[in-house]
Amino acid sequence: MKKSQTKVVNIIGFPMDLGADRRGVDMGPSAVRIADLQEKLEVLGYKVIDSGDINIQIPEQQKVRNPKLKYLTEILKTSQKLAKKVEQVLEKEQFPLCIGGDHSMALGSIAGISSYCKKHNLELGVIWIDAHADMNTDKTTPSGNIHGMPLAASLGLGHEKLVNFYGFSPKVKPENCALIGTRSIDELEKINIKKIGLPVYTMSEIDKLGIHRVISRILKQFKEKVDHIHVSFDLDSVDPTVAPGVGTPVPGGLSFRETHLLMEAIAECGCMSSLEVTEVNPILDDKNKSAVFASGVIASSMGQRIL
Repeated sequence: MKKSQTKVVNIIGFPMDLGADRRGVDMGPSAVRIADLQEKLEVLGYKVIDSGDINIQIPEQQKVRNPKLKYLTEILKTSQKLAKKVEQVLEKEQFPLCIGGDHSMALGSIAGISSYCKKHNLELGVIWIDAHADMNTDKTTPSGNIHGMPLAASLGLGHEKLVNFYGFSPKVKPENCALIGTRSIDELEKINIKKIGLPVYTMSEIDKLGIHRVISRILKQFKEKVDHIHVSFDLDSVDPTVAPGVGTPVPGGLSFRETHLLMEAIAECGCMSSLEVTEVNPILDDKNKSAVFASGVIASSMGQRIL
């Protein structure tokens, strides 16, 4: 597994709120930026480039053509731009930091990273930190919201337009993925997970084993078979008492210290080569508390320590 060497972080905003029903997550990138994100990274010694936001049409300008795949056309169009941008950033040997936006963002980010890995003969590994599995397809979804489908699509499950997005599939192998903090899984999602043997560490397992043992186990396994680690962090993985500003809160999530310890362990490994943070919703937040927490989590994953 290669160590992440770059000291240049490239921030890419993806103000997507088409993948979910609750509005406001499109303001997430701005909320995280004003929570001193750039300053925190610069203190850690990184040069920071902010590439701004990818332009996305609001729902009021569009129609839902398929209730099982809401806003599919615009999500694919803008995800194409994100994938291309992420791939370009990696080609420059910079670190792509994607801030959203709902979790449908991962369609584009993982596609761009996977394409880069394929061209450079690197094996991609994904650590997916989320209250939800995001393993629905158009056949299993109870809502039609695409933010519940990106991991399934990246693994090759679902509608062909999502699965074959960016021209190839799968983007990542199931054995090179790990889900952490999951505690809300739809019944049909469970079938999808078991069908492909996806490793999942639910909150029950974290309670039993402890978060440090869980992430140490994952990183040890990845060390033997993965070259590029991408971390996809959904803020709703954290307990709503810590981060209330999310669209789909689920009680019983990661605590403040568990979250930071998890990200600190990833930073100590020195092997994370890309990161995305999703589902920060300022409308549902309390004085930007959740965005401030998110920017702190990003800093922990990039090397910030208490001492």
